[in-house]
Parts: sequence; structure tokens; C-alpha cells
Amino acid sequence: MYKLYCRLYQYVFKGASLLLPWREPQLLEGKNSLNKLPHIIKNQGIECLLIVTDRMIASLGLMDGFLKGLSEEGVAYIIYKETVPNPTIDNIEEALQLYHSNHCQGIVAFGGGSSMDCAKGVGARAARPDKIIPEMKGLFKVRRKIPPLFAIPTTSGTGSETTIAAVITDSRTHEKYAINDMALIPQTAVLDPLLTINLPPHITSTTGMDALTHAVEAYIGKSNTKRTKHYSREAVSLIFENLFQAYTDGQNIAARENMQRASYLAGLAFTRAYVGNVHAIAHTLGGFYSTPHGLANAVVLPYVLEYYGKNVYKPLAELADLVNLNIRQEDSNKTKAAVFIETIKTLNKNMGIPSKVDCIVEKDIPLMVGRALAESNPLYPVPKIMTKEDMTKIYYLIKE
Repeated sequence: MYKLYCRLYQYVFKGASLLLPWREPQLLEGKNSLNKLPHIIKNQGIECLLIVTDRMIASLGLMDGFLKGLSEEGVAYIIYKETVPNPTIDNIEEALQLYHSNHCQGIVAFGGGSSMDCAKGVGARAARPDKIIPEMKGLFKVRRKIPPLFAIPTTSGTGSETTIAAVITDSRTHEKYAINDMALIPQTAVLDPLLTINLPPHITSTTGMDALTHAVEAYIGKSNTKRTKHYSREAVSLIFENLFQAYTDGQNIAARENMQRASYLAGLAFTRAYVGNVHAIAHTLGGFYSTPHGLANAVVLPYVLEYYGKNVYKPLAELADLVNLNIRQEDSNKTKAAVFIETIKTLNKNMGIPSKVDCIVEKDIPLMVGRALAESNPLYPVPKIMTKEDMTKIYYLIKE
């Protein structure tokens, strides 16, 4: 009966989502495209910006040209650089205080998914000062226009520059959850490959696998549409063609550009078709142990796909055919799906990504199982709805 309830919920929600005012950010693409943004910001009448980033990005000089451009346009700015991986409610409140005390009128997210999640959280709080972050957990709790938000990704993985989601960690309870609202889609996104060419290989690999997880989970789920399938297929193709190249040769501009495009397309796919149990599990690992999100997704993805079994043979076979793996056209869907999953495992191995999570504490598993199930059900339109027993088995499979 519970599974029937979940499917009914998902069916109704899929129908309702077709009526939502989906939009995409204004997109600036290509080498040096970031140089165009200060003028765009100035033309919107913004006199002071909050820039949300982290200490690493701030120390690398990636923002120097952008900051110079802002100054030349007469736009003041204040930088919040204390964002941590798996950004916390405290991060958001600290940045929000800077936003208000400096009379900011817009927000720039400069960095990876953590900086974007933090910036979106600031925007949500600025729009809804009457609500604390936990009160906006879930779906459509913001419901007001946030300040202009400009997203500048420096990794190719999260797709946050086009999604409705901000994923926040409560450092007190170790809970990691999403705020989802149409208002959180950035106004402008900048895909400048020059910002990613010096990414360390391990960040390139794990963020790239994050994008692959987004595309695959959207594709195999039960709420995809013709358009989201197209986004997912293009993203998967680009990732299989370019991720390892970007990992081994970080200066390859074409590979970096294609991975940015893949991340963006995967973001478009999953923000409409949703993710699934891989993300639910990964969020608990981030909340409890600060496991980087892309790394968690990369490790968990093959285990969950295998656990889905026959429920995903057909869509995974379609993806296997798409990326021209070493299979015959007459092979069964089961065989093709198995080859696709093995290819993911091999890609992980070749990029130094482990096959297990070594930080899981056994006594934490029951609570993590409960939180993963609460995130997945009834919202995520997964190929197979997991029970408590199913989810527990997955945690033990990934535990080293």
C-alpha cells in the first residue's frame, strides 16, 4: 500500500510540474565569457553585491578579473569566503548578515556547488526573513522573488547554476536536505572553461561523476519527459567522451568546455525529472561525515544501479547503446545494462575513486537509512521504491 501511495504521489506531482513556470538562466558561454558579467550587473542598477565563495577559490585569484570588471563598472562588492563543503545554516546566516550590513542588492555565487547552495540559501533568507532555513526544507516554501542571483561555476558537476535546489547541512543534527523552489533558479549563469582548467584531478573526477549521476538518475526515473531525456542523453554522451580527458589533461579547453555543458544539461534534466536513491544516500554521507557530494555519488551510483536490477535494464541499455560501449546490438538489455554499470566502475577506478566508503560508522546506519528513505519517499520517482531493508543492505554494501 505504501508503494502505491508513493507512485500516486509521484504521478500527481509529475502532472502538476508540467504547469510550473520553468525557466532557464541567461547563459554566458565560452572562453572569457565572465568578462561580460560586470556590465550586465551594472545595467540592472545593482550598486553593491555579495559574492559567496570559499577560501580556496579566493586564494587562487580566479576572481581577480571579475572583481576588476566590477570596480570599472562602479559596482561595489563584499566577499564572503567562509563557505565549507556541504554548506551549513551557519554559513548562510553569516553571509546574510554581510548582505544586509552592506546594503547589497544582488548575490554572486562563485565556486562549486557548495558556494552556489550557500548563495541560494542567502537569497531565500533575504526573500523570506520570516522563515529560518529548516522551515524552507522541501518543496516551494520560498514562494517569493529572491535578489538577483548570478552563478559562476568553477567545477563541472553540480548543475546548480540552473536548478531549483539548494542543499544545506544542519551541523548540529548532521542532517543534509534540500530547499526546492523556482525562485532559486539563478538569473544568469556563466560557463567559462578558463575557470576550470586548473581544477585538481580528484575534483575534476568526482564533480564529473556527480554530473553523470544527475543525468542517469533523471533518465531512469519515472518522471522524465521527452525534453529531460534529451538533456540526459546529451549529458551522458558528453561525459563519456570528455571526463577522462579532462581528468588526465586539465588544460584541454575543449574537454573542459564540454564538461561544463554536460553539467548544465544534467542540471536541466534532474531539476525537472528529479534524482533518486543515490542522492538520498550521498546526502546522508555528506551530513554525517562531510563526504564530498560528488565523491559520495560516484561511489554509490553503481551499487544502487545494480540493486535496481530489471527495473533499469531497458534505460541503461539505451545509454549503453548511446555511448557505443563494447556490446553487440543483439545483446539483451540485461547484458547491456551490466556493461554500462561495469564501465562506470572502471571509470571510477581509472580516476582513483574508491569503490567503498571508509568512514561509515555502523551505529549511524539506522538513522541514515531513515533519513535517506524520508528524502526519497514519496518524492523521488525512482525505478524501484526501496524499503528499510533494501536501504540498509545498500549501506552495508558500500561500507568498507
